Amino acid sequence: MNKNETELSKWRSKVHEIIFEADTFWGKTFDVALILIIIFSVIIVSLESVTSIRVKYGDSLKVLEWIFTFLFTLEYIARIFSVYKPSRYIFSFFGIVDLLSIIPTYLSFFIVGAHSLLVIRTLRLVRIFRIFKLVHFIGEAKQLTTALRASGRKITVFLVAVLCITVIMGTIMYLVEGEENGFTSIPISIYWAIVTLTTVGYGDIAPSTVMGQSIAAFIMIMGYGILAVPTGIVSVELAKTNSDLQMTTQACPSCGAEGHDYDAKFCKRCGSEL
Repeated sequence: MNKNETELSKWRSKVHEIIFEADTFWGKTFDVALILIIIFSVIIVSLESVTSIRVKYGDSLKVLEWIFTFLFTLEYIARIFSVYKPSRYIFSFFGIVDLLSIIPTYLSFFIVGAHSLLVIRTLRLVRIFRIFKLVHFIGEAKQLTTALRASGRKITVFLVAVLCITVIMGTIMYLVEGEENGFTSIPISIYWAIVTLTTVGYGDIAPSTVMGQSIAAFIMIMGYGILAVPTGIVSVELAKTNSDLQMTTQACPSCGAEGHDYDAKFCKRCGSEL
């Protein structure tokens, strides 16, 4: 390795330490500053949606919005530069979120109002658990993710069953109530069945016949029981996870992946040594 490559490697390691690690003074300072910038940028986007504020301070808010976007763009480039396997970071969850947090401003050149999507930056606040060393929260988040992943097939089967029920009940209500009572088509009736089964009850469509009201009452009662099913599935899977799992705030120098076990020697995503 020549001198230039050595210097580049040192710079890359230094930038990685500042951007991805929260164990050093500069690393924590950078992350806290980043969190504050994210909060301010989201507040600015929210304020711009208020007509009276937009009319009076619209130009100033636009300037601030572009300043924040420029800073986030530089940060995104620096993150890509600081990892040895950029593609791993780019296609990771945070890599995609970081990219999506800057794209809307550039899209506003072509799509009016696209900058409002900048509120996706709030997802970046998840890093606050790592910054303030709330590793227990990271562990709990991993347990919840594991439980949801393990429950995926069961919940899918459950949703398919619910979809079948709504289609059947919606069709029955279409036949019972008819167009004169607001059930003008099977899709509209299925929409009513979904709203009723989930106990939302907008009230824009309501049965008028005794038979229809009886079916509606049955669907409402069924809805309370159905709502408890996915909760029970996820709860069972959560009980199976290890509640004593210890996490570390260390980020992989190759792909930037976080959330490793406390005693991990290698990255769980790319296999690089930590």
